[in-house]
Amino acid sequence: MVQQSNGAQYHKKQQVNNMKAVNNNGIITTYPDVPKSFRSSTGYHLNARSMTADQLRDAGLFDVIIDENYDSRIHTLGEIYWDSAASIFRKDAEDITWSESLSELKERRINNFKGQIGSKLAATDWYIIRNADNGTEVPIEVADARQALRDQSDSVESEINALTTKKKVMQYDFPNID
Repeated sequence: MVQQSNGAQYHKKQQVNNMKAVNNNGIITTYPDVPKSFRSSTGYHLNARSMTADQLRDAGLFDVIIDENYDSRIHTLGEIYWDSAASIFRKDAEDITWSESLSELKERRINNFKGQIGSKLAATDWYIIRNADNGTEVPIEVADARQALRDQSDSVESEINALTTKKKVMQYDFPNID
């Protein structure tokens, strides 16, 4: 997992994980890790977690390799298949096809960021309301911080609007607003 500056997580360049799979008479079963037990064409295997890597392979349980280019923002994972040359299962990255137009994707991403900015601004809205109600001055550091958030929002909007492909729009990393 990669941690984005805004806290979101996504997969990027993940080659090997703990995922395992077994082909049992043409039906591939996947596991997030070595299971406690599993059935393969060689039988039912108990206490699989105590088996060695060689014993697991001999029993038919193999690693699943995720395409090194996989990025969940722009890819889905294809169907699992057996790579006989490498004696492993694989899942390839496949490009996502978005139904939205480029401008709709831009609007969605911009609105997402503006929502994050709005949440940050909401924390200090009471200063603005108090100022409107009774004229109490808004502290300069609060006013400056609010303006910086609005400036950052405008900058992100401009940057996203300058992007020319759906893929680039979806790969755009929002700056940290904390």
